[in-house]
Amino acid sequence: MVHDRPAGLAESVRALAAGEVTSRALVERALVRIEATQPDLNAFRIVRAEAALAEAEAADRELAAGVRRPLLGVPVAVKDDMDVAGEPTAFGCRGDFPPAAEDGEAVRRLRAAGAVIVGKTNTCELGQWPFTEGPAFGETRNPWHTGHTPGGSSGGSATAVAAGLVPAALGSDGAGSIRIPASWTHLIGIKPQRGRISTWPLGESFHGITVNGTLARTVADAALLLDAASGNHDRDPHRPPALTVADAVGRDPGRLRVALSLKPPFTAVPARLLPEVRARVIELADRLAELGHLVEEADPPYGRIGLTFVPRATAGIADRVREAPDPALLDPRTRDAARLGRLLGGAPLRAARRAEAVLHRRIGAFFTSYDVILAPTTAAPPPAVGALYHLRGFATDRAMIAACPYAWPWNVLGWPGVNVPAGFVSGGLPVGAQLLGPAGSEPLLVSVAAQLEAELRWHELWPPQGTGGAGEVKGSGRQNGAGGDASGPSVVRP
Repeated sequence: MVHDRPAGLAESVRALAAGEVTSRALVERALVRIEATQPDLNAFRIVRAEAALAEAEAADRELAAGVRRPLLGVPVAVKDDMDVAGEPTAFGCRGDFPPAAEDGEAVRRLRAAGAVIVGKTNTCELGQWPFTEGPAFGETRNPWHTGHTPGGSSGGSATAVAAGLVPAALGSDGAGSIRIPASWTHLIGIKPQRGRISTWPLGESFHGITVNGTLARTVADAALLLDAASGNHDRDPHRPPALTVADAVGRDPGRLRVALSLKPPFTAVPARLLPEVRARVIELADRLAELGHLVEEADPPYGRIGLTFVPRATAGIADRVREAPDPALLDPRTRDAARLGRLLGGAPLRAARRAEAVLHRRIGAFFTSYDVILAPTTAAPPPAVGALYHLRGFATDRAMIAACPYAWPWNVLGWPGVNVPAGFVSGGLPVGAQLLGPAGSEPLLVSVAAQLEAELRWHELWPPQGTGGAGEVKGSGRQNGAGGDASGPSVVRP
């Protein structure tokens, strides 16, 4: 791990505007950090060194001329499922992918805000799994403990931010693929409302369950990147009312009714919240209660929501497999999922889409009693590298559901969620909790996350130096806990 502590996104913007640093210097430092850590962390699929330096010099000329844009000159990264002009979009796959002719809409908006795209980050094959490993690129590792995965599918973006290679990055979330790696690398991960950040040239990614979002060390940085990337292509099918999220940082959310939801939604295989993770989430609930919020245990009426997820997810995989340059190079699990997706892509998919309105009404009614849900992001800490990748077929699904049963319902609903760090468990492994809300609730969720951040100062903790494994996590407060269960005396229980 490199030893300097790079500035965050907002601080970099300020320093550039003040003339305290140049964009070229920031980009050069990012490229040095990427090169130094790539053999151990392997966060990037593509590094745009020459292009990024040229873009940085252009940004410096603008800054010298007095031009100001929201991210002018700041280096950021994007996940390798997003088109960057001149670069292939392999989405974790093997094969010879042609370079993209133009930027995807989210990348175009980042460039319009002045950001310098230093590279594209690793993701598992077609974003299917909560690990970032594959024959196309190898193993992406967790900077908190390199024997463990950073999660997935936005694991490369999470590793790049957690290790300080870039101040923030874009990821995508189809079943928790931003929130899960954010939780396992001690980051803020914002999954916004469907359509908030365009997925164009895909009008709907994975039949509407996948959205683009942000990963950063602080709530302010994640919100700043979200605002810069937000907006729609003219042909986007989902166009939620525009809003500004960064303004909610530091805003008093008022006294909220918070539902602490610890029960996993119904899944076809068993899922159990591990006691250490439960303890960390309850500690966050207690802190919310200490801040004046009414917190009580309550679970949304999810019902059989999973029946509406599988057709959309597998049909989306089938769509992507049809576009692969050589399907024979794909993982057998990918080809099996695509076969299922072709079977479910007709009437079952149409029924799944129709069910969303019913789910919106039923789960939306829950928000007449509560303002926000606090839930675990995962049921377990990050697995060891290879623990899930080397499984096959149904064994992968079982292990994935057991570790990550909490995030995917919000993808079916299309509503926003924010992962916040919940502390550490045995071995110094990070875990997280998610704040969930109804449509358009990003500002409220961000204000609550920022309120917790001001108390817990989680962004002051960094991964241990070196790459061999977990070191002592230094800091203060319950965010450093790694103990057993907790009863949470401040939380009201029925």
